[in-house]
Order: sequence, then structure tokens, then C-alpha cells
Amino acid sequence: MVQKAKILLVDDRPENLLALEAILSALDQTLVRASSGEEALKALLTDDFAVILLDVQMPGMDGFETAAHIKRRERTRDIPIIFLTAINHGPHHTFRGYAAGAVDYISKPFDPWVLRAKVSVFVDLYMKNCQLREQASLLRLQLEGGQPAAGEDAKESAGLLAELSARLAAVEEQAEALSKQLDESADAAAVATAAHLERKLTGLRRALDALEPGAGGGAGQAPSQN
Repeated sequence: MVQKAKILLVDDRPENLLALEAILSALDQTLVRASSGEEALKALLTDDFAVILLDVQMPGMDGFETAAHIKRRERTRDIPIIFLTAINHGPHHTFRGYAAGAVDYISKPFDPWVLRAKVSVFVDLYMKNCQLREQASLLRLQLEGGQPAAGEDAKESAGLLAELSARLAAVEEQAEALSKQLDESADAAAVATAAHLERKLTGLRRALDALEPGAGGGAGQAPSQN
């Protein structure tokens, strides 16, 4: 059974949280409310989130300060943040949002369809990453369990490795197509997000290549000497 992704909604106004829930309910994911920056940081201590929708204008700790804390934590620094704001102070204000680590910056009132579509992209990426990490972890346990895989176990490991490589290749192909589309776009946030995805995919590919039976440290191979 595929687990649902968690989406963190941060806004000090209950009516805004209710509106966000109504817009995002169609994604059929787990929506978590936080009415302040402090409450959001507390939620991030225990749960993993696919994306954070963060209101800029909040009393006490505002969205920029909350984002700075999120990006300083190793556990949460890679979670995409979409800033939501009811005011527009021009390019400087928008730049401050991107500088704080946002992947997108949306002014209210926003188009519900556009917001849902943007969140859906990050949810899909999160789910794919979770599946790849889980499969890579299972495969690593098989291949590095202390003894070389043999017979049917070896065939099963090789088949799983091939399947995992094919799934990763499909994601890599999608990311490459996305990057080509963004070459003609002036949206700096989208370009930065695509670049971040490519870096993560490169890391996953390296980890997968390291699990190949012929790679150093793989099953049936002597440990490499440093």
C-alpha cells in the first residue's frame, strides 16, 4: 500500500487554511495545518513533508524567518517551500522570498488550479524519491548482507536492480525533458528547482551504479582498499 505524502499548510488565519484544504483535497494526500511559524517548525521535527505552503505575513515569526529556520536544519533543508502572500511589494519582495529558499512565490488571490498543479508536481517527485530510496535500501541489504547472492537470490537481485535502474531512467528522462522546456523560460525558481532535481537524480544514479555486482563493494567483490 502506497503511503500518502504529507503537505504542510502554514497560515495564521483559519479561513485561509480552510481554503487551502479545499483546493488541495483533490490530491488525496495528508494535509497538516500549522497556524504559526513555531507550530510549523514543531511539526517538521517529527514528520516528513513533500512540500510546504507558507504564508509570508504572520505575526511573530513571519514566513521569511520560518523558511530560514527550515533551510538551516539538515532534516528539512531540501523540502520545497511555496510562499503565499496577500501583498506584492515588487521584485525586491519576491527576490527576498527566493533568497529565503522558496521554490515558488504566489500572490493571493491565486488560481486554485495553478496552485494545485504546482503542489502536485512536488508530491509526485517526493513519492518517486521515496520509492527509489526504499528500493535502493532493500537492494543494498540484499547485496551487502555479508554473503554473495547465489542461484535464485542472485537472479532476483539482478532483476530488482534492473527494474530499479529502469524506473530511475524514466524519471531522468522526464527531468531532462523538463530542463529543455525550462531553457526557454525566464522563471528562475523553476530553473533552480529543476537543477536541484537533477542533482538528486545524479546522486541516486551513483548510488545505484555502486550496487552493480561488478562495482567496488558490490556482492561477490572484495572490499576496495583505501
